[in-house]
Amino acid sequence: MAETGAPDLVPLIRIVRLPLALAAGVVMGLGAAPYELWPLALAGLAGAFWLFLSAPRGIYAVGTGWAVGLGYFGFSLGWIVEPFFVDAATTGWMAPFALFGLAGGLALFWALAFGAAGHARRLALPALVVAWSAAELARAYVLTGFPWALVGYLWAPVPPIQWVALVGPHGLTALTLGLAALAGAALHTRAWRPALAALLLSGVLYGGGLALTPPPQPLDGRPVVRLIQPNAAQHEKWDPALIPMFFQRQLSFTAAPPAPGGAAPVLVVWPEISVPMLLRNATQALAAIHDAAQGAVVVLGVQRMEDGRYYNSLALLEGDGAVRQVYDKHHLVPFGEYMPAAAVFRRWNIAGLAARAEGGYSAGPGPRLLDLGPLGRALPLICYEAVFPQDVHAAPGRPDMLLQITNDAWFGQWSGPYQHLAQARIRAIEQGLPVLRAANTGVSAVIDGAGRLIAALPLGEAGHVDAPLPPPLRVTPYSRTGDLPMLALLMVAAALLVLRQRQNGN
Repeated sequence: MAETGAPDLVPLIRIVRLPLALAAGVVMGLGAAPYELWPLALAGLAGAFWLFLSAPRGIYAVGTGWAVGLGYFGFSLGWIVEPFFVDAATTGWMAPFALFGLAGGLALFWALAFGAAGHARRLALPALVVAWSAAELARAYVLTGFPWALVGYLWAPVPPIQWVALVGPHGLTALTLGLAALAGAALHTRAWRPALAALLLSGVLYGGGLALTPPPQPLDGRPVVRLIQPNAAQHEKWDPALIPMFFQRQLSFTAAPPAPGGAAPVLVVWPEISVPMLLRNATQALAAIHDAAQGAVVVLGVQRMEDGRYYNSLALLEGDGAVRQVYDKHHLVPFGEYMPAAAVFRRWNIAGLAARAEGGYSAGPGPRLLDLGPLGRALPLICYEAVFPQDVHAAPGRPDMLLQITNDAWFGQWSGPYQHLAQARIRAIEQGLPVLRAANTGVSAVIDGAGRLIAALPLGEAGHVDAPLPPPLRVTPYSRTGDLPMLALLMVAAALLVLRQRQNGN
């Protein structure tokens, strides 16, 4: 397609490309919760492609990609500074370095994608779609992975998000990048064909999302579950004077009678590390919880120690008061729950933020299913394990529900908790499974297999919520395949682009 854009603008764009790219990334970040301004996010994404087409070679492309990523991750992941201000006197100085380090590091994935695509010359646009999609897939796995704020998540509040049940989050990311590439090409060339193609693809995404959305399920007669939300701010959670208050608050929520005309809960879920002592020292606390539950099964977040190792764990307190099933978190947070190269950081007296013991927590053996009796089997997820589609896919069988306990007090009171909730909704859609989500400060929620909130407790509010447990939906294509088809498709697409490039002699 011949270039018909105004060539006199190109030198100016190259001069101001980095500020423009940074701005495009920030606008893209407006698609994340709590803003969820997905049309603006799409506009920012199209702007990133337009900037690439205006300066698609060498260092220009690399710099454009890195600046877009810096703006996007710096804005959407701004909550990352919150943990450092829990103990501001000790760790507050790290906050700007952490934000810039995380945003700048993740932006390197995009810089490499832009740089690789810049070598494709005439095929630069499809090459960037493939390379950028591959970069998003890579950052979900490399160095334990961090797939927070994937590009495809901008659709979270609208029907196109349902595509994740079919093609997964990385497939939806590729489709989204394809749409933005067409829009960027239309802006760059002022041609009607890419504009029409973009319009058609957006119709497919939206119409297909509507068609893929399962109808609401009848919930009459379903067993009732109760989620407990103590709302213990992180700077107060381990205050010896306040620990008894928070524990008693959870006991009273557990023992509260059901709403008039409502059924008593058969399952009660407490959030991550909600029992304020090690499991082996919690005999009296467990007895009090068992009495408050009045025969219901209780899921508890608790720390435990075994053979000198500490674990961030989930324990199942059965109706007879015994703990027979325990899950140890296996996907730990670097620098939060363990320290990579701990000996090196110890020289500067830098320790993990959330670790309770020197060296942090130890990782559990991996995903496992919990037997909840008549309720079925649950896949436990502790905190940010729900961010990883591959961790859910790695379950040793199909569960009847996903069970997430988390302490989102670390994420503050603005964007972090809402983005975490959005990703739990997306896991539900991917698997066609309900999610029970108990969060210390919120948002606690019962989510059905279509990602709908059946019931929820607002952020920053103490209380409990009772809701019927939605049944699982049909097995989704993505729950069968995981990310392998997308990886294979990207490899084939890259190979075809390379072959075409060589045929063109460029």
